[in-house]
Amino acid sequence: MENTKRILLFDLDGTLLRNDKTLSEHTLEILSKCRKQGYLIGISTSRSEQNCLGFLRDMKPDILISSGGALIRVKGKMLCSSFSAAETRSFIETARNICGMNCEITVDTLDAHYWNYKTNPTKQDKSWGNSIYTDFKDFKYEALKICVEIPNSNLAQKLCGHFPELDSQRFSDGDWYKFTKSEITKEKAILAVCEACHVDVSEIIAFGDDYADIGMLKMCGIGVAMGNAIQEVKDIADDITLTNEEDGVAVYLEKRII
Repeated sequence: MENTKRILLFDLDGTLLRNDKTLSEHTLEILSKCRKQGYLIGISTSRSEQNCLGFLRDMKPDILISSGGALIRVKGKMLCSSFSAAETRSFIETARNICGMNCEITVDTLDAHYWNYKTNPTKQDKSWGNSIYTDFKDFKYEALKICVEIPNSNLAQKLCGHFPELDSQRFSDGDWYKFTKSEITKEKAILAVCEACHVDVSEIIAFGDDYADIGMLKMCGIGVAMGNAIQEVKDIADDITLTNEEDGVAVYLEKRII
């Protein structure tokens, strides 16, 4: 491959991370070699910033897009777009009215991750990090991203339909739906990154596996689907690598770039 792509952009879960939420030594080594060749290393994830940083160990990304695009850090600058505290409270109230008072909800703020969990998530999956329990009574914070667990697809459709002005997306590995401001998507965050770095989207190689990655892979110069990606991602990708358990990112970069 001619060395024209200047940014490498990765989703985390199911892509850069293995199933145990770790980065392999081989992947870290290959990313280091890419950086030495002049590539910027970027992360684009639906996870909150504080949550995803816990997985990256010594790999300090040059670009970090978190909360589905609501928070961007690039070249020492921070860009964010959030629901006001009043909008956040109104959304939570509406979600409970439609989906039931016991529906589980998570909220990313600039500094923390809040959750009205029924079971402490760290007892099920240590990768969740320091989620703060709250019943969301009198919640007073601005939200970057709000997620709601909705097992009933009809209720999910009803909630999404109630907020047509918001960007909503289901995650493929469960019944969770994320909601952000309508102008907040991974794709729009990438355009902001390109402007800050003075590069074109054609100069990006992006990797992903889930619904939220489809737009990102379609818009970038090369979109690479993981071997474990859902079929919809594979269908639009320019290339397909091995699974995240097989170090698919490192294998692709070693073959095509290093």
